[in-house]
Amino acid sequence: MMDFLFAFAPQGGDGGGGTGFMSTIIMFALIFLIFYFMILRPQQKRQKERTAMLSSLKKGDKIMTNGGIYGKIINVDEKTILLEIADNVKIKIDRSAVGSVVKEASGE
Repeated sequence: MMDFLFAFAPQGGDGGGGTGFMSTIIMFALIFLIFYFMILRPQQKRQKERTAMLSSLKKGDKIMTNGGIYGKIINVDEKTILLEIADNVKIKIDRSAVGSVVKEASGE
């Protein structure tokens, strides 16, 4: 990978200032593209998936919070969720504290 980037690095001694500048610009553009496709784009995709999951929560869904608490949604408000974690034990959590929706096996 580094050999590929060094191929675009300016070579000294030819006296041409314009070609060295252009190869430096190309090298930085390649680094930016690698950064975008390896880090930024997957992060934006995960954020969209999480936003869609949080907006689709409804009464009766079984979830796991970021703290590891499993429960069933009793009520959904704009910013909070009422979660039943045991018989007659309910807690109110922030919607952003939901880690994932639990998919149960079809045999239960």
